[in-house]
Amino acid sequence: MIKLGVLAAAALALAAVLASGRPAVTATFAPRLAAVTPQVSSNWAGYAAIAPPGGSAAFGDVTGTWVVPKESCTAGRADGVAFWVGIGGYDESSQALEQLGTAAECNGTAAAARHYVWWEIVPSAAVEVPLKLSPGDTVTAAVVVQGQKVTMSLKNVTRRTRFSKTMTLTQPLDVSSAEWIAEAPASCRSQNRCTVLPLTNFGSVTFTKAAAIGNGHPGTITDPTWAASPIQLIADGSRGRFFDRGDVLGPGVGAVPSDVTADGRSFSVSWAQNLTPPGQ
Repeated sequence: MIKLGVLAAAALALAAVLASGRPAVTATFAPRLAAVTPQVSSNWAGYAAIAPPGGSAAFGDVTGTWVVPKESCTAGRADGVAFWVGIGGYDESSQALEQLGTAAECNGTAAAARHYVWWEIVPSAAVEVPLKLSPGDTVTAAVVVQGQKVTMSLKNVTRRTRFSKTMTLTQPLDVSSAEWIAEAPASCRSQNRCTVLPLTNFGSVTFTKAAAIGNGHPGTITDPTWAASPIQLIADGSRGRFFDRGDVLGPGVGAVPSDVTADGRSFSVSWAQNLTPPGQ
């Protein structure tokens, strides 16, 4: 049985945002239903490359490209969405995740979302990158892990700007999976008080040029060296912490991935309503 990630959270907002009293938007990873294929998550949608049945995997590189979508903000609905590539965080016992991507926040009053670039090494707090970002921008992101050294690299192809940072860490890192994800982030008022936010209506986003290196082998999402796990984001209103309870857009707001293209390098994730978790 595939093991799946447990809930964790770290701030994705800057200290100035925290000081304002407004909830910090965070990236999280949450329980999924291990008996279901595709996997079902409260906040992830996309694909994970994981160890094949009976095998093992150690990923050292993940990369992907996407165009930042133009989100639709809803009056009176504070929501968010993040798109990222990462290594780790999929296994239920994992306490680490190395991730990099873009995000958008709607505050419930402004007509347009705020867009930004961020990186995070769970369990440490996430960091916003001072790089201009707008809908329509094409970005390419990569996370590389070599031993205890982690390199985050993101290029805004449209604006011809880039970010890169290399860190040598002492904390344990998780390299057992690689991911390409659209996520409903969380709002945290303290380290242990986090709630998954409503998922912003982003329409759809397409990950392209997806690639990973696992066990020293370079490949695509569907490379036979590892297993590709599709993940659907479906809120479950029977559980109080899930974000669709009382949603002004109705129940079952979530996102679903398409099939991966024949070359193993591309897929889309689409926002959706009225989704029902399997078995309900």
